[in-house]
Amino acid sequence: MTSRSWRQVLGALLVVMFGSVPSSAQDGVQVQQSTPPPGSTEAVPEVKTLPNLSAQESWPEPTADNAKYTSFLSDLLEGQRIAGVNALRWDFLGWYGGDTRRLWFRSEGAVYPSRDPGGEADVQVLYGKLISPFFDLQVGGRVEQHYERGTRPVRVFAVLGLQGLSPGRFEVEPSLFVSNNGKVSGRFTASVDLYQTQRLVLQPRFETEVAVQRDEEFGVERGVSDAEVGLRLRYEIRREYAPYVGVSYRQSFGATRERFRREGGRPNEVQFVFGVRTWL
Repeated sequence: MTSRSWRQVLGALLVVMFGSVPSSAQDGVQVQQSTPPPGSTEAVPEVKTLPNLSAQESWPEPTADNAKYTSFLSDLLEGQRIAGVNALRWDFLGWYGGDTRRLWFRSEGAVYPSRDPGGEADVQVLYGKLISPFFDLQVGGRVEQHYERGTRPVRVFAVLGLQGLSPGRFEVEPSLFVSNNGKVSGRFTASVDLYQTQRLVLQPRFETEVAVQRDEEFGVERGVSDAEVGLRLRYEIRREYAPYVGVSYRQSFGATRERFRREGGRPNEVQFVFGVRTWL
């Protein structure tokens, strides 16, 4: 059989296979005419294809990326034992918003119960915008109050900070504060979760505060005010609920040492801690 005969047989088979399509299958099917090869006088069978979307049509949104969510984390809620002095410490963080813009809330502080209770606490309300895959830029305000024997001084700050995950999976929170009387200070916090098992987590944590100018009313000298290094071991009964124990060392410097003494705390002692970490 010649090559021409083979082409005729092949063409007939294609017509048989594609030439008759059931009417129920023809709805929404377009017919595309193939171009015959150069120099060929033979008819090329029609090829059936599914229709493309028209210019007026569009694919539906794959996800609801404009939805709003709420999150709350109690990173620290612990009792401390510092050389015979009991203390209660907290560090809360929460936000409301979407993937790129959020309203943040945070509070941290410590209370030293005694005959004349003392301690310190601050609250921040911030607006945050995602500026990279792992970092939010935050701006807002902060109110700080100290509970000393016989006095309760208050400061108000403007805040500029970052919140995110650095290389090595360190959670970092650098913040810059400008008080209502023009005093500039800063705070840096870093922590990392080291999973020993699927439920047992070791968390090193570092925190320090620095003052650019002296603030006599609050007993703050220029330079490093204090620094703390801690190690906490938690057990995640559930991911949202994890009791922990640990130890930390906090060292205060200059006038900050005296302020801690007036508030009833110890400025440079090893702290044994126990508490619970939760999130919603």
